[in-house]
Amino acid sequence: MLTAATTYPEVLDDRIGFSLPADDAQVTQVWLECDSVIPGDRAFTRDGQHWRLELPRPALSRLEYRFSLQRGDAYESVLDAANPRRVDTAFGQRSVLELPGYAAPWWLTAPQIAGDHDSLMLAGETGGEVPVTLWAPTDLADREPAPLLLVHDGPEYDQLASLPAYSGALIAAGVLPPHRIALAHPVMRNAWYSGSPAYLRTIAQAGLGRIEERYAVASPVVVMGASLGGLTALLVGLLAPQIGGVFAQSGSFFQPYLDESEAGFPYFGRITTAVSNVLDAPHADRPLRVGMTCGVLEENAANNRMMASALRKAGHDVSHVEVADLHNYTAWRDSLDPTLTEVLRDLWA
Repeated sequence: MLTAATTYPEVLDDRIGFSLPADDAQVTQVWLECDSVIPGDRAFTRDGQHWRLELPRPALSRLEYRFSLQRGDAYESVLDAANPRRVDTAFGQRSVLELPGYAAPWWLTAPQIAGDHDSLMLAGETGGEVPVTLWAPTDLADREPAPLLLVHDGPEYDQLASLPAYSGALIAAGVLPPHRIALAHPVMRNAWYSGSPAYLRTIAQAGLGRIEERYAVASPVVVMGASLGGLTALLVGLLAPQIGGVFAQSGSFFQPYLDESEAGFPYFGRITTAVSNVLDAPHADRPLRVGMTCGVLEENAANNRMMASALRKAGHDVSHVEVADLHNYTAWRDSLDPTLTEVLRDLWA
């Protein structure tokens, strides 16, 4: 069984270092598992009683990672026993290296109003219904008008990005008015969040209609999401007249010449067609307030820059911010404020 070194991971001016003891004779190789955009060789070198790896220090504020161990023909992914910092992700727990200067958002530890969760189902053209969890301040009655934030990948934003805590803190601080959050569940995520006309119409028409039957919604609605959910948020926003704002994080705005690595995705062609239609739109008949965030080193960074530019040129009011993190829910959590906050204040003030 591997035991932990006590001085790693190490952060220097120009590099970062990882180490773990080489006291398991069955381990024949160790690799670093992290985002593919991180430069450097991922294979550890055995140095006496330890496996060690040094990489150029990336231009990031934090790095999520695991170690991959080889024993014969078997491979095992493990957390870094020398590092007590952990984070839950959509793909399981990861170790976290927080680089100097990183700070968690202020609202995580700020006072929050109490909130309650409710549930409903949205029926439309998707075949199966779309489950939605509705968060609202405890003292907000169902028929009391309030703004609505509609969220794709809702359970993940709730559990991994603390979105209700964000709303609860900003309402308590008087920064945002009392509002509801509709957390849509991604039951068939790839099929729904890839420019599916049936899903887009379900949310934009019957879905919003169903929510408005049950709760008093003060316009304009804001819709948000990350990755494929960011793409979907924008497409829904362009379709539904009740929506005045869009917040897209690391949006999957795929283009054939920028995103060849995604060409094997089953819905790649449908996505590139939908993105091309938005990029080529000469003007906005209904301008939206759009907020966008993306990791500066992400593979999606270039297509997000192009989308922000095209939306501005068409007449939308766009804020586009690049952050020192990558494609993960902590990055999206950390960049809710101020970019989402500004969108909501502009529309809900």
